[in-house]
Amino acid sequence: MNAADRPPPTHFIRQIVEQDLASGKHARVVTRFPPEPNGYLHIGHAKSICLNFGLAQDFGGVCHLRFDDTNPAKEDIEYVEAIERDVRWLGFDWGDKLFHASDYFGQLHDYAVQLIEAGKAYVCSLSADEMRAYRGTLTEPGRDSPHRARSVGENLDLFARMRAGEFPDGAHVLRAKIDMASPNLNLRDPVLYRIKHAPHPVTGNAWCIYPMYDYAHCVSDAIEGITHSLCTLEFEDHRALYDWILDQLPVPCHPQQIEFSRLNLSYTVMSKRRLHELVEGGHVAGWDDPRLPTLSGMRRRGVPPAALRDFCARVGVTRKENVIDVAQLETCIREALEQDSPRALAVLRPLKVTIENYPAGDTDWLDAPNHPQRPELGSRKLPFGRELYIERDDFMLEPPKDFHRLAPGREVRLRFAYFIRCERVVTDPVTGEVVELICSYDPATRGGNAPDGRKVKGTIHWADARHALPAEVRLYDRLFAVPDPAGHDDYLSLRNPDSLDVLRDCLLEPSLADASGAVQFERLGYFTPDPDSRPGAPVWNRTVSLRDTWAKVAARG
Repeated sequence: MNAADRPPPTHFIRQIVEQDLASGKHARVVTRFPPEPNGYLHIGHAKSICLNFGLAQDFGGVCHLRFDDTNPAKEDIEYVEAIERDVRWLGFDWGDKLFHASDYFGQLHDYAVQLIEAGKAYVCSLSADEMRAYRGTLTEPGRDSPHRARSVGENLDLFARMRAGEFPDGAHVLRAKIDMASPNLNLRDPVLYRIKHAPHPVTGNAWCIYPMYDYAHCVSDAIEGITHSLCTLEFEDHRALYDWILDQLPVPCHPQQIEFSRLNLSYTVMSKRRLHELVEGGHVAGWDDPRLPTLSGMRRRGVPPAALRDFCARVGVTRKENVIDVAQLETCIREALEQDSPRALAVLRPLKVTIENYPAGDTDWLDAPNHPQRPELGSRKLPFGRELYIERDDFMLEPPKDFHRLAPGREVRLRFAYFIRCERVVTDPVTGEVVELICSYDPATRGGNAPDGRKVKGTIHWADARHALPAEVRLYDRLFAVPDPAGHDDYLSLRNPDSLDVLRDCLLEPSLADASGAVQFERLGYFTPDPDSRPGAPVWNRTVSLRDTWAKVAARG
């Protein structure tokens, strides 16, 4: 079944939404995807995007894109633009529902003043280290800050002076007054505001105090009328704070926070901190490096967005944390590319072949279908001449019994062309390396079949020397050599040394001169043009191999 034809997946959040609509609790579903603009989106975010936008679409609701931009020191317009680009590429549109937490800075400030006036918040002057010491542990209660008893008037005055810029960073914070003995550490008088003299990408220098994420997030949800605030399981312990803040304020509504398991993928890392380390440390070639799990990297690698949507649907929505084998993602990619990708011949590691009984200077133009199962995609012409190139791996001087490709005295079929036989082998006089094969061809086998009925076991691909396009091909593989690099502090030492193999002497059939999308290089995998391509100097990225060979390679060590 095509992924587009599958019914929407059933899961516990969908069931909650269905019940809320059926009971009349909500007349319309309103969700949001709320990224912090402090990095690029990765495949884990794709799950959240598909869930939030997908639920809204399925139930005739709306999904907001909201940037939770509460920390100007780590935020950048580059990340904002990348996030918008990635969400659109994945296939979703927020329409006119683009918001920022910074849109509500005035309201958030006024609500904070109301908390102070109600005796529910106070200005604390402890240092960060002192606050940690006062906070207690999982087994020991915290201690009240010596500033917890400040009067409402004193707190209002100090908060106003914080807002006016009188104090340096770290001098004071605004804290909620909840319960320093709570078993939930998030309720031990959490910080609501801190001083940060830093320009904001949206508000500029209008503010020098900024709300903490936990405070801004829930209030922003309420202001926007969100019905179901969906987040990953690490926010489960924050739900009590989410509810406490909204219960204290006259907000328009009280959204329901629901947690689900995040998407963890093998052979990669997805924490923003570690992705920043990989990029800023020069261990990869930027946020769109095709080895990264970022959506920008996957797009550059040639992964179709439909494959990611299908993958997220197959993974499902649960409350159980697990690690998904990257092979499942690769399967979704292959299935998405198989249907629409035209075929082509490409030789990545060329070995010269001279057809000694073919007329010099002649060219035979052969018909080849663009897709074996889709005749409506048409065909193209392949040039065949006296000098060709085949894959070096498709020849062996002394082949084992199960080798069915070219060898001395052996005959093979050239895809869409002729039977050829290896007559002689030319080697380098110094190194002994095979540098050329002298072959003969059977003109009667044009198209790949022998009139006399003889069979050959091997069919190999090839490129015509006179007409082939020189190209660079980048073979990408898994960035890490172990399934769980995220579980190791020394994760950088676990990178796969073979995660990128750059081949600069590749030869492509001439029909690829103007190719702009994914193509299956027959027998080799699915490939897509890279933005580094220039006129006359194409660069192609391997998106995925034709089959999963990683397990076999790993087993061999």
